[in-house]
Amino acid sequence: MYESLQQLDALNINFNRTGNWLLVLFMAVVMYGVALGLKPQFFRGVFNRPRALFLGLICQWLVLPFVTFLLCVLFRSFIPPLVAMGMILVASCPGGAVSNFMTSYSKGNAELSVLMSTITTLGAPIFTPINYAIWGGLYTKYLDASAAAVLRTLQVPPMQIALTVIVIIGIPILLGYITVKLAPKAAEKLKEIMRYVSIAIFLSITGMMISQNFILFREYIGFIFIIVFIHNLIGFGIGYTASSIGKVPVKDRRAVTLETGIQNSGLGLILLFNTGIFPPEIAKGGMVFVTAWWGVWHIISGLLLSTAFRFSAFDTTGLKFWHKEK
Repeated sequence: MYESLQQLDALNINFNRTGNWLLVLFMAVVMYGVALGLKPQFFRGVFNRPRALFLGLICQWLVLPFVTFLLCVLFRSFIPPLVAMGMILVASCPGGAVSNFMTSYSKGNAELSVLMSTITTLGAPIFTPINYAIWGGLYTKYLDASAAAVLRTLQVPPMQIALTVIVIIGIPILLGYITVKLAPKAAEKLKEIMRYVSIAIFLSITGMMISQNFILFREYIGFIFIIVFIHNLIGFGIGYTASSIGKVPVKDRRAVTLETGIQNSGLGLILLFNTGIFPPEIAKGGMVFVTAWWGVWHIISGLLLSTAFRFSAFDTTGLKFWHKEK
């Protein structure tokens, strides 16, 4: 496994910037559908009862990167250095806007999810470089010095932050609010239609991302699938466990769980393909591959988990070991 994954380092993986702009457009459409179901007064409720928001931010900024490092330590015999650094990079990225739809679809607290995505995205210029430097630095110092070449100082583009906060989150929410105010009955019908449109969009995005590097995915996906599956599952587990211990309501727990397990891996790819940070001569195929597959898998796993939340009652009591839901 270790040797097979090492072969990824020398591979060139495509990153279609035109496709990235298309993805931004798709996410704005999805976010508009989410906005049709948002309640402005619920945002005040999040700040009035900030425990879930605080727990979510701690999970995102502190716990997930730390646990990811521990995972790389525990499985160092199976995970080569650049794949491990890719995992650390993904864990250092903010939560993905994909989680906003997943939370809404799961009947979770969508307002909490939107606030978490916005705050972690705004904090990305600080927390993404810091987490990558700390945990990547510890990895290269104590586990494998050969990864030092990719331990670069990250600079999160302000334009990317503005794009996410304004274009993907801000404008769609504003348009959704205007739609609800001016045509509430039409907005209610449109909300149901947008739910299915959004699912179709996510499935299309998944297909598009796989098709760009289909041959490479087909040849190398086996072990990477296992690694990303475990990493993503741990992300969901961190959010679920922390919010259960914190005794937050079911809707909040769903939001924190999905927000912690869904990362903005698109930002990770943008950083990896920034030649000012990672020059072309640096071998980084393993990092790119794991980051790219994260972008595919968290859509699939997010849809599966949010569907389970929506149509079953398995999470309505949380972890009984710690508490009973009132």
